[in-house]
Amino acid sequence: MDSTGKEKEAIQLMAEADKKVRSSGSFLGGMFGGNQKVEEACEMYARAANMFKMAKNWSGMCFLVVFVCLYPAAGNAFCQAARLHMQLQNKHDSATSFIDAGNAFKKADPQEAIKCLNAAIDIYTDMGRFTIAAKHHITIAEVYESELVDIEKAIAHYEQAADYYKGEESNSSANKCLLKVASYSAQLEQYPKAIEIYEQVGTNTMDNPLLKYSAKEYFFKASLCHFIVDELNAKLAVGKYEEMFPAFSDSRECKLLKKLLEAHEEQNAEAFTEAVKEFDSISRLDQWLTTMLLRIKKTIQGDEDDLK
Repeated sequence: MDSTGKEKEAIQLMAEADKKVRSSGSFLGGMFGGNQKVEEACEMYARAANMFKMAKNWSGMCFLVVFVCLYPAAGNAFCQAARLHMQLQNKHDSATSFIDAGNAFKKADPQEAIKCLNAAIDIYTDMGRFTIAAKHHITIAEVYESELVDIEKAIAHYEQAADYYKGEESNSSANKCLLKVASYSAQLEQYPKAIEIYEQVGTNTMDNPLLKYSAKEYFFKASLCHFIVDELNAKLAVGKYEEMFPAFSDSRECKLLKKLLEAHEEQNAEAFTEAVKEFDSISRLDQWLTTMLLRIKKTIQGDEDDLK
């Protein structure tokens, strides 16, 4: 069956499912297998949704039409199934259908995707399934990151996911979410929040044999956030981190910080840039580090527009 045939079959299934739902609510329908008709309608909506998804295999301009039009159709079909499952008290099936709907809507209608994912999260939290709820908060955060570019809302969902993971003793997963929050908070110039998280995660990992080498990265990032706010704060922070975690003293990150502090104190933009270039020649700077270092460099008199 080609894509056009799949689309037609999906539309027919939706119509039959709608008819079953209507008949299940009538007096005679209620007497003669009302619930069974709703269950059959659930199955039809799910099959229709999958047919709509399969129809996206067209190419060229047809693919674009399917992508924009059929994915919402698939999402709507999954939503219908989710609502009927809830009516039947099938909470798990309802949540699963809302997730399927959210995934179908994700590219074509991100806001509708978020509504569906939130509906699933409400069900999972009501069932006490907080780890699964956390996973879907991350999915929502990613939609806000990539599709809607609303970083404040992405942060809120990463924070909620971290809270749920902590409650379930999934500390590694919680830390991953918190580090996302810290990274975005620093980008938004919310430095105290970023510092608190980097210090917290660094402290939690420095005594873990498998994770302790990551601690230097977190203390490094916390130091940079301090540095942007105040040079003296950064000096005190570096000393504190060296005392807490002696391995930090020997790290390339700590040595770079000390060179940058010295260059900053002397208002020597050239020395600052040279220290950064030396570090970058061995450990490539990512976009976040480059942004933070540029912000620090701009506080030096006579600075240039870049680090190289």
